[in-house]
Amino acid sequence: MLVETNDDEEIVPRIAALDIGKAELVACVRLPSETSSGKRLQEVITYSTMTRSLLAMSDRFRCLGVTRVVMEATSDYWKPVFYLLETAGFEVWLVNARDVKHLPGRPKSDTIDAVWLCKVAERQMIRPSFVPPPEIRRLRDLTRYRVDLVGAATAEKNRVEKLLEDAHIKLSVVASDIFGVSGRAMLKALIAGERDPKTLAQMARTRMRTKIGALEEAFTGHFTDHHAYLLGKMVARVEAIEADIADLDRAIEEVIAPFADAATRLDEIPGVGLIAAHTMIAEIGLDMSRFPTAGHLCSWAKFTPIIKESAGRKKGKNSTGHGNRYLARVLGEAAVAASKTPTFLGERYRRIARRRGKKKAVVAVGRSILIIVWHLLSDPDARFHDLGTDFYDTRIRPDRKKRTHIRQLEALGYRVILEPAP
Repeated sequence: MLVETNDDEEIVPRIAALDIGKAELVACVRLPSETSSGKRLQEVITYSTMTRSLLAMSDRFRCLGVTRVVMEATSDYWKPVFYLLETAGFEVWLVNARDVKHLPGRPKSDTIDAVWLCKVAERQMIRPSFVPPPEIRRLRDLTRYRVDLVGAATAEKNRVEKLLEDAHIKLSVVASDIFGVSGRAMLKALIAGERDPKTLAQMARTRMRTKIGALEEAFTGHFTDHHAYLLGKMVARVEAIEADIADLDRAIEEVIAPFADAATRLDEIPGVGLIAAHTMIAEIGLDMSRFPTAGHLCSWAKFTPIIKESAGRKKGKNSTGHGNRYLARVLGEAAVAASKTPTFLGERYRRIARRRGKKKAVVAVGRSILIIVWHLLSDPDARFHDLGTDFYDTRIRPDRKKRTHIRQLEALGYRVILEPAP
């Protein structure tokens, strides 16, 4: 039985494709022929990636009536070209290079790549990648840089711990965070020249004062002036990075202000804080029309098992693949945080972790959080409502649970008679 499909028009009449490098790019334009029916006209020109040359290319596209421009995601070199053509009013598509691999067995050059990309794009055999609007891109730049700075601060703190181990100072054995209030005071005293273990241990605050004896043992080592010099540099670097992170937080607050309501609603999800909400908005944006369903968003984020089937048999290990690493990181952190809460997400994590392990439970709960995010961003009036820890017990297949309990009691030698409760 023939069924009508929802495919778009087969050929895009006027299209351009770009093979982008650092210093120059190759542009291929394909147009319908005015003399021969069914034939195509083609033009291939190399342009510099300097702004004036790109403006000349934009004018040429406009003169030829180009409506869509397609380019591969080549490092960060695509960004200035994409933004300039986007501002000029063209429909710009960024495509994954993996989706437009050149046919094997043929020569490969920048010109051939541009022509091949143009031929594939005009037949609509590829899909555009998600590129958020300018205001979301600015927020994304800030949140991603914040993640990088947090990583840099963590690396510097690890260097401090290694240096203390080299000096046989076992502070990290006693204190869970050597950069807490007590730990910082002790580190600065070491830098200033204090070496007496008892004096250093007396700098402990609040709960750390119960460990003064252990701290005296921890500070009995061989800390020299050489260690003090290096420790001073490292601590200063950590404090400088933390100051930069604080400045970034203020900048993020200013940029996120127009989207503050959405961030507040995402903050209601268990395991998701304001920082995580900002990151999610920066990575997926607010316009959920790009993702028709929550499943489309999960598939784009690679939180859905890859479908790989041949001859009626499913292959692979149900891996999800590699998606947006910044989004995957924040979803993983949110899932771990939610796992410790008495909520539906926490119970979902515990149920899956018992059967399939913690790693798969984190991915499953991360997917659930992403589905919740899609619904909250799709409907501005929607609010998060927790289903509760008893959701599975009260709503998921009560007949099956009843049969299971009956079998367990019968296995113990009991005869079970069920009577409805009054």
